[in-house]
This record gives sequence, C-alpha cells and structure tokens, in this order.
Amino acid sequence: MLPSAQAWLAFVTLCTLEIVLGIDNIVFISIVVGRLPQERQAAARLTGLALAMLTRVGLLFSIVWLTRLTQPWLQFGARPVSGRDLILLFGGLFLLGKSVVEIHHMLERQEPAHRERVSGRFVVLVAQIAVIDIVFSLDSVFTAVGLVNDFGIMVSAIVVSILVMMWVSGSVSAFIQRHPTIKMLALAFLILIGVALVAQGFHFDIPKGYLYFAMGFAVAIELVNIRVRALAKRRSPGN
Repeated sequence: MLPSAQAWLAFVTLCTLEIVLGIDNIVFISIVVGRLPQERQAAARLTGLALAMLTRVGLLFSIVWLTRLTQPWLQFGARPVSGRDLILLFGGLFLLGKSVVEIHHMLERQEPAHRERVSGRFVVLVAQIAVIDIVFSLDSVFTAVGLVNDFGIMVSAIVVSILVMMWVSGSVSAFIQRHPTIKMLALAFLILIGVALVAQGFHFDIPKGYLYFAMGFAVAIELVNIRVRALAKRRSPGN
C-alpha cells in the first residue's frame, strides 16, 4: 500500500528540516577534516556523517531517554538544569574552543606544520566529530519527534537527509578549503552556533533562523567579492 499524500508531505518537510539543521554539522566536519591529508578527508567526512546518522537513529530509538533528558537533574538556585542543558552547554563550549583554535592557526599560518603532526590522528578527529554530532543531533531528533508521529517516516527522513549531506559535503568542504575568507566565515558561523548552544544551556533561546540569515548574507557578500576579485585578476595587464 502506497503512503498517503500527508505521509509524503511529512517526509519531504522533515527531510528539508533535517538538511537545514545539518548545515552546521557539514561546516564543522569540513573544517575538522581539513586538518587531515587530502587522501583521508573523504573517508573522514563520510565516517563523520555516518556517525551522525547512527546517532540520530539511535536517539530516536531512545525516545524515553530523550524525554528524561528534558527533566531537571540539578538545581542552581531557582534555575533547574536538565541533561539536555548540560549537553548543549559543554557542546557549545567545545565548539567555541575548537573554532578559536582553528582561527588561531589560520592567523598564525601554522596549518601546514600542524597538518603534519595530525596526519595520523584520523581516529581522534572522527571522535571529535562524534562528540559534536551528539550535540547537533539533539535539535534534529527533537524536531523529528515534534513534527511526525510515524517512526518509519522519522528514520527514513534522517537517512535520506544524511545521504544528501554526504553527497554535497565534498563540494562544500572543497569550496571552504579553497577560499580562506569563506573558511573564516565558516569558523565565525561555528562560533555563533557555539554561543547559541551555550545560551540554550542557560535557557536563553536564540532562533537559529537569525544566525542562518546573518551568515547566509555574509557568505553572499563574500561570494560577490570573490567574483569581483576574479574579474579584476582576469582584467589585470599581467594576464
């Protein structure tokens, strides 16, 4: 029996939301795998996204545990602190620290030497991806549970969205690594996401739509700048 039109609509809507919510995941993975040799980057990207898929599906199977995450675990004065708050807080701090370190390497031009040191740290970098995947997966899974009641649709949408992200991640990663200014914008984007996660941990909600719009606008302006620089270089007398 074919699914109903309502089921298809829910599936497409959830797929779209999962892909949008996965943008920060793709950017983080693209930045991290840039520390690996070229021949290992594709494997790290696909492994990281496969971990993201397994994490999200695993969390869906643990819906009862997820509901407990939102219950208060600790009490600081009049403010309750849940397991979800702690995960978001530490995940945001981890993302902030990682982004600041990457920006430091870019400013100090230490990337080539650092890349030599970490060329054998494939497992360590994949572990970092797995840690941040758990944080990024929370919003994704809560969105799926809140939007759709059909478990099969939720799992299918997550799998399809991850496959789409695997397909585009190589192009996104190559573009970020090819343009240092875009890489800096991507790191700034991760810092904003880290701040938003820390704020969520303290129960201050910053709508991601605002962050996506701000960074999308900045990227659009930088794309125009890249085009202008390319045209100027092509028209210069030496070319």
